[in-house]
Parts: sequence; structure tokens; C-alpha cells
Amino acid sequence: MSGNVPPAARPVITGLGVLSACGPGPGPLAAAVTHGRTGFTEVRRFDATGRRTRRAALLPDPLPLGDAVAGVVADACRQAGLDDVPGGSDHADPHPALDGAASPDGTPMPLLLALHSDLRTAQVAAQVAESVAGRWGVPGVTRVYTGACVAAGTAVADAAALIASGRHTRVLVAAGHLVEPGVFAAFDAGRALARDGELRPFSAGRSGTLLGDAAVAVVVEAEAAAEGRGAPVLARLAGWGRSGDAYHVCRPVPDGEGLARAVGSALVRAGVDPAEVGYVNANGTGSPLADRAEALALRRVFGRHLEQLPVSSSKSVHGHALEASALLELAVTVGALRDGLLPVNAGWLGPDPDLGLDLVLDGPRETATRYALSLNSAFGGANTALLVAAR
Repeated sequence: MSGNVPPAARPVITGLGVLSACGPGPGPLAAAVTHGRTGFTEVRRFDATGRRTRRAALLPDPLPLGDAVAGVVADACRQAGLDDVPGGSDHADPHPALDGAASPDGTPMPLLLALHSDLRTAQVAAQVAESVAGRWGVPGVTRVYTGACVAAGTAVADAAALIASGRHTRVLVAAGHLVEPGVFAAFDAGRALARDGELRPFSAGRSGTLLGDAAVAVVVEAEAAAEGRGAPVLARLAGWGRSGDAYHVCRPVPDGEGLARAVGSALVRAGVDPAEVGYVNANGTGSPLADRAEALALRRVFGRHLEQLPVSSSKSVHGHALEASALLELAVTVGALRDGLLPVNAGWLGPDPDLGLDLVLDGPRETATRYALSLNSAFGGANTALLVAAR
């Protein structure tokens, strides 16, 4: 089937920058998730004494968050072939058109930024804006998303919509999260962290999530524009969907109806039948309630096809990066399609008879599928679904 977005305006990913506990760049991340090599270690960045869990997926020597995000933005833009403006932020032209970085009407490339909402959010956003101002056709930060674990997924959906509507030729999306004592304490106090220090999505005996560091950036642009300038096309954003449960402040609606609507919207927008999807990178936080609701959502959408649909949660390896999680997992999903290897669902102890999923266990699974889904859900019942198509 073909989607209802004209080919000239179909959004594709041309640049990708990644920094995670697995290492710098998409290569170490792909190697870790396909072989189930988890990045969880004892927290020594701050005092975690007395917490029910003292493990997270941490960068050994983290940069300040603003520097980390600016670094992955540079990596993504350079891979996309968007070279720096000569003279950096002092460049005289406020609307540079470098390699077509700006839209046809001269509008600079927007930067959509997903960050944790606290007293330093504005400070970090300003630091990133200063770093990118006047470079790659980016005037600064256009929007900041603070919608918890779907912040980056919402930003990607907005970027894709801006491309598909013809309003922009190119949009930059970036996100960052570093594990810090305040959020760690809040998750621990709310009993959201795994008691045994292992993130076990969809497994019997799962007891919660574990947090992780990440900074990620992607360049999203119109397919015709990318091909016209010879840019590398890593994958296509075939569809995207969003929904709200309106059920509970932190629990998902038990029957999965909200997430199912987001997935269904992404498939309809792409014009893709559920049976064409060959992999799901699930939200899979390791929460007993959330994992069950997600499995029911997948059953609603895919029916009997779910019995042969490979599913895993890459959070089991790189941890839950909160506002950056959707962008990190999008990077994992793009890598899986390009490499033809599906990530392992790590931390497995045994089947939960209520779920009935075809989980990727005991090593990477080869795939030649064209379509894969990356799913995210947040407290408050927000859901995003990104349908990725291989090139």
C-alpha cells in the first residue's frame, strides 16, 4: 500500500547523532542491543544509599547536558551533509542556505528540543541554542518539549508533519537526559524502579524500570530534497500517531486502548496494513501494569499477526532515558532495519502467560522486514507511535 503523503514531501532521516551508556555513536548502541549487553552499573555519580535500587545505565564521564546535546546535533548535521556556516555564530546571514539547509522560502531549519522540565530546562535550552545558532541553517531552539517519556516522540511526529505539509524542507530534532539525584529519588520513592536492579520487559518477575543517560539528534527532511542533494537516507518516517488515555495520572488504561489508537493512527497515515509490520520496539518499561497494557494494545491492533510479530524493548539494554527515550529507541529501530538484526529483549526470566508476545530472546534475530514500529508511553496516559520504513 502507499501512504497519503505525496512522495516529494515524505519525511526521511538523513542524519543521526547518538550518545548513550553503550558508547558514542550508533555503532556501539546497535552492537549492545542486538547482543543484549546491558549498560547497567552501580550509581556512583551521586549518593544512592538507602534507595531500593542503586543501578542505572550511565555514561562513565558525562558532559554537561547542553554540551552532550550540542555534540550529537553536530554529529547528525554532519552525517546529513549540512556543513557549518563559515564563521560559526558570527555569520552575517540570519537565513543561511547551506546545502539547502533552509526551506525554499529561506526559513531556517527548526530545532525541536526534548528536555526534562525543571528549573534548568531554560538554561540548557539556551546553551544548546547558543551552540547551534547560525550553524547548519539553525537560528536556535524553536520549541522545547517537556512531555515526559513521549517528549521526543512528540517532537519527531511534529517534525514529520512539518515536512509532510510542505511547511519545511528540513527539521532538526534533539533530546537529552542525564540521570540525576532528584529524578532518581522520585522514581525510587514512587516504586517505579526495579527492585532487583534489572530491567525485565514483559518477563515473569519484572518489578520496574531502570533509568539511563542519552543524548540523541536526528535530521528529518523531505525525501525529494534529500535525494536532490545526494544526502544519505537512513530510513523513512512512514507514519506517526499520538493519543491520550485520559485514564489516570500515572497508570495506563488497563486494556491498552489508548496506545492501540496511536499505533492505528500511524498505520493509517502510512497506508500500511498491520500484517506488513515486521518488528516492534516496544515501550516495555518493565512495569507489571504498563507491560500488560502494552501487550493488550498490540493484540488489539495486530490480532493473530501478533503471534509471528517479533517484539522487544531496547530499554532492557540502554535503560529508560525519559524525555530522550523515544529518540534513542528510534535510533535503535533505524539501526535494526539497516542491519537486518532485531534487538534482544534482555533480562528475561520466563514467560508471563497473560502477554503472549513473540519476544526476541537469546541473541539477535535476522529480519528483512520493511516496516518497524517504535512505541512510547508516558505518565498521564500520553502515547506515541512512529512507523519506520527501511530504504
